Amino acid sequence: MAKNKEPEVGSSEHKLKIRNIKLSDYDDIFEIMESVYADIGGPWTKKELRSHLNHFPEGQICIEDNGKVIAAAFSLIVNYSNYGDKHTYQQITGDGLLTNHDPEGDTLYGIDIFVHPEFRGLRLGRRLYDARKELCEKLNLRAIIVGGRIPGYKNFAKKLTPRQYIEEVKKKEIFDPVLTFQLANDFHLRKIIQGYLPDDRDSKAYAALLEWKNALYEIEETLFGGNKSLVRVGLVQWKMRNMASVDELYRMIEFFVDTVSGYKADFCVFPEFFNAPLMARYNQNSASDAVRALADYTEEIRAKMMELAVSYNINIIAGSMPKYEDDGLYNVSYLCRRDGTWDYQYKLHVTPDEANYWGLQGGDKLKVFETDAGKIAILICFDIEFPELSRLLADKGVNIIFVPFLTDTKSAFIRVQRCAQARAIENECYVAISGSVGNLPGVENMDIQYAQSGIFSPSDFIFPHDATLAEATPNTETTLIADLDLDLLKRQRKFGSVRNMETRRNDLYELRWLNKKDEDDNH
Repeated sequence: MAKNKEPEVGSSEHKLKIRNIKLSDYDDIFEIMESVYADIGGPWTKKELRSHLNHFPEGQICIEDNGKVIAAAFSLIVNYSNYGDKHTYQQITGDGLLTNHDPEGDTLYGIDIFVHPEFRGLRLGRRLYDARKELCEKLNLRAIIVGGRIPGYKNFAKKLTPRQYIEEVKKKEIFDPVLTFQLANDFHLRKIIQGYLPDDRDSKAYAALLEWKNALYEIEETLFGGNKSLVRVGLVQWKMRNMASVDELYRMIEFFVDTVSGYKADFCVFPEFFNAPLMARYNQNSASDAVRALADYTEEIRAKMMELAVSYNINIIAGSMPKYEDDGLYNVSYLCRRDGTWDYQYKLHVTPDEANYWGLQGGDKLKVFETDAGKIAILICFDIEFPELSRLLADKGVNIIFVPFLTDTKSAFIRVQRCAQARAIENECYVAISGSVGNLPGVENMDIQYAQSGIFSPSDFIFPHDATLAEATPNTETTLIADLDLDLLKRQRKFGSVRNMETRRNDLYELRWLNKKDEDDNH
C-alpha cells in the first residue's frame, strides 16, 4: 500500500480533518499504536478494526493531516447498568471486538484514544474528546464513561494509595499524562477500579473510571405533551386606565391573551395588581377599604382567566390580585394552565407602603410549578429583591422565574430590574418581569406607574452580550414576545465560563427553608 508523504513536523502546512475511521486507515493506526502501546498490548489487529467498523462506525473517529491519520478515538454504546462500575477492559470491549455494542444503550463508552507522538502539542486529543461529546449529544446518550489509565502512579505507588494519587492530580499537585488531560476535559471521577487492565504495570493495574454527563440528555421523547426545550413567553405591559365595568376589564384581558396566543406563545404574563382600575369605583373609601373591595372580584377574575387559558391554549400568569381571607389580606398570583388546572403563589414580602396603606400581609409558602414547559416559579415584585428565594427555586430545578411587578417611579423600577438581572445571572436561569404603565387619578397609592418589561438571561457567550433577551419600550402599553432556549441553560450550567450553581462552597455555608413541611408540600 502506498503511504502518504508525511508532512514536515513543525511546518505550518497542516491540513487537519476530523472524520470517521475507514479500514484503509489501518496502517496509519497500527503505526501510532505500535509506538504508544509497545509495552501494553500493542496495536489493534485488522480483524478487530474491521469488527469495530462493522458494529459502530460512527463511534470510531480520527484526525488526518494531509491525508495521514495522526490521532484516533474508539468507542461503543452500552447499557451501562448491565456492567456497573466493576468491570474489566476486556469485558467492556467484547474482548476487543465490540460485539457487545448496543445501539439501544444509554452510555457512550470510550475504549481508546491516542495521538502520534510527533504531533503532540496540537491539542488533537481535545478535538477528539469534543467530537465524542458531540456524538453523545446527537445520539441523546446519558453520558460518556472511560476507564482512564494512571501511568504516573508508578512513581508514587510506594507512598500514595491510588485514591490519594488521583486527589493530588485533581489538585494539580501531580501531573499524570493521561488523567490530567481527562480531568481537563470535564470528566469527573466515578470510581477507582482494580484489575481493569492487568498488563498495565505503570498504573499498577488500576484505572480511574471517569464520567462526562450529557447536560442535554432527555430521558424520553414523547410524541405529544412533552416538556419543551424552546419556550415562547409573552409579557403584557399593561396600561392602567379608568374602566367603567368588569366587562371592560375582561375585554382588555382577552385582547391581550388573544394577541399573545396568536404568536403561539406558551405563557402570557400580566403585571401585579393589573385589576387595580376597578378600585376607582371606591375612591370615596379609604385605601384599605378600597383594596378589600377589589379583593371581592378576585375569584371571578381568576375563573375568567382559567376560561381564557383553556380556550386560547396558553398558560396565563394572572399578574397578582388581592385576596381577603379570615386572617387578613394577601397579594396572590394565579397560574392558570392551559390544561384546565390552576395554582397560586402568595407574595412573601410586603413593602412598607403595602403594609401601611392596605394592611397587606406576606404569605409563608414558596412554590415550584410543573407546567408543559418545565418547572417555573412566580415571585411577585418585591420578592425578586430577596436572592434567597430565587436560589431555593433554582435548587429545585426552576428554569424560568416570572415576576409580575408594580412600580410608581423609575428608582423603584430600577430595584426590580437590577435584582431580576442579578437573579438570572446568579442562578443561571431566565427571569421575566411584567409591569404596568399609565395613571389612575384619584386612586390612592395607585396613581402613577413606571415600567419597562423585560426578559433576562445568564451572562456568557451563548447569551446576548448584555444578558437581556428582550425589553419593551418604557412606559408604553405593548406586548413583548421572546423565545427562551432551555437547552442553553443546561449548557451554561455544565460548560459556562463560570458556573455559579456548580461551584458553590457547600462545605462553608448552606441555604434552607425553615419550615420543612412547607418545603415538602410545595417544592
